[in-house]
Amino acid sequence: MNQYERMKQGLIYDPMDESTASEQEKYAMGLWEFNRLSPKQSEEKKKYMKEVFAECGEGCYIELPFHANWGGANLHLGSNVYANFNLTIVDDEDIFVGDNVMFGPNVTITTANHPIHPALRKRGLQYNRPVHIGNNVWICANAVIAPGVTIGDDSVIGAGSVVLKDVPKGVLAAGVPCRVIRELGEHDREFYFRDERIDWENL
Repeated sequence: MNQYERMKQGLIYDPMDESTASEQEKYAMGLWEFNRLSPKQSEEKKKYMKEVFAECGEGCYIELPFHANWGGANLHLGSNVYANFNLTIVDDEDIFVGDNVMFGPNVTITTANHPIHPALRKRGLQYNRPVHIGNNVWICANAVIAPGVTIGDDSVIGAGSVVLKDVPKGVLAAGVPCRVIRELGEHDREFYFRDERIDWENL
């Protein structure tokens, strides 16, 4: 079993081994060209996302630049996903994103991790775990999502949060480390910002 095969099986492996590095290199130039597209080249952008991403539903839009060490090849997007500038994904493993998800600027999602033991880290070894993000989730600016995390449907992750553990559905979670602040409910149906009411009749 070579190192690339070890990676695909979720084992500790050497990411700098030729069997892995040569596979990863295939995506580097394509991503570089993707990030050079102009705002007018929307069809070319869609083409890249459909061809390179593991999955890409309808109505997805990514503001450039976009950073991904496998070019997004392990990124599974549902429909109507919006990512603001500088979405960074370390997609050595699968990243599953549901429908109607929003990413603020400078969000980082990482699936790669390194062993704690210094002898293993000295050798540059790593392992990967998938990330799951449910439907209708909003990840606010500068949030970081760690390997193996699951975020439930309808939840909001506050700006600057570091998400190290699973987040249930239907909550506001924030902080370093990220923790549940409260459940989402009727208050959020009435107010959109502090004491400012939602004028539903005009929407």
